[in-house]
Amino acid sequence: MARRADRKVLMKIYRRLYAHFGPRRWWPADTPFEVMVGAILTQNAAWSNAARAIENLKKEKLLSVRKIGKADYGRLSRLIRPSGFYKEKAKKLKNLIKFLNESCQGHIPALDAYRTKILREKLLAIKGVGPETADSILLYALGRPVFVVDTYTKRIFSRHKILTDDATYGQIQRFFMNALTKNTRLFNEYHALIVETGKNYCKKRKPSCKICPLKVVKHKKNMV
Repeated sequence: MARRADRKVLMKIYRRLYAHFGPRRWWPADTPFEVMVGAILTQNAAWSNAARAIENLKKEKLLSVRKIGKADYGRLSRLIRPSGFYKEKAKKLKNLIKFLNESCQGHIPALDAYRTKILREKLLAIKGVGPETADSILLYALGRPVFVVDTYTKRIFSRHKILTDDATYGQIQRFFMNALTKNTRLFNEYHALIVETGKNYCKKRKPSCKICPLKVVKHKKNMV
């Protein structure tokens, strides 16, 4: 019964956000590898800055497993500088390339052979890849039904008393995945709508609650 009630509330929120924003069609990328690179470059950075770094890689024809693997750190760091923390991110990209070469010989479709749980563990073992980055790669690059949690998720749903302030990443993710149908398209769209809501309405310091599309949503308190 609890999961049914949770699903009802979460789907009500989803439908309201979808009606307000429309389809987000996220993640904007030409290839799964570009999504993987973007998932690292967008760490602690606005997407617009990560996108500038990706464009730099494209202009230099460097956006491939083989070419990033061969590029020296100095050149790679300069190209991804707009994303911030560029020296650290250059190392993270090299770590990602090492993983891809070892796990699938650089051929990303070959990752289909791994079960999601095992693949997630392998991604989390990459130095510089945390849960949000790993799950973004699984969902957006590899099409696995894994719900991505970010700061917007916790902020929005704790303010609406659906989550507690101290809920962990794992607790939040399990809540969504237990309540919702495990569907890649739904998880993709839902996360993108949450991000849009966080950016436009549920801001950290000055939330725009009076005009937020979720202002009249009613629900039980503290589901998690």
